[in-house]
Amino acid sequence: MPRTPRGRSCGWRADADVRRYGAAVTGSGGLPLLFLDVDGPLLPFGPATGPGGVHPTYPAGLFPPGSRAHPLLARIDPGLGPRLAALGCELVWATTWTHEANEIVAPRLGLPPLPAVLWPEPSAKDERDERAGLHWKTRTLVGRAAGRAFAWVDDEIGAADRRWVAAHHGGRALLLRVDPGRGLTDADFRQLDAWLRTV
Repeated sequence: MPRTPRGRSCGWRADADVRRYGAAVTGSGGLPLLFLDVDGPLLPFGPATGPGGVHPTYPAGLFPPGSRAHPLLARIDPGLGPRLAALGCELVWATTWTHEANEIVAPRLGLPPLPAVLWPEPSAKDERDERAGLHWKTRTLVGRAAGRAFAWVDDEIGAADRRWVAAHHGGRALLLRVDPGRGLTDADFRQLDAWLRTV
């Protein structure tokens, strides 16, 4: 397994049994999980809130085959991949892209195939949660973590999600809301790194 600069395993496994999860994430044992959304954190959208008021773009030559059909993919910074890999956690896609994140986004970032959370069909409970302000991903991610420490990086995390995780998750958790107009920033990586050093 690859090592990070701090000597911790990065949690990558390319075999088929870790590409998707419909049950608790098992993978790299004691490593914290990092549940990662694509739209917002990796693929900025909406009004640009960064310097200059425009979204930076990156050369089209770095796109994986067939990915040019999505015009916003040029906004994915390939430099984020090595930074994510160096965090010393098990990276897991927590996005509606599911396995397509491995086909389109991971190659753009230089990442191997990662596990992807499989989302359950919407239910009446989800509708009640939404009215209460709880994100539809929250219950599923806590269930998938199964008590393991986890960070969740998303642009739609709110106060109700933080309260629910604090009340229902037995392990440590960091819910990091990313500005969707900027995507992951240096400050976000500092916060992730500082939290990971405590678990």
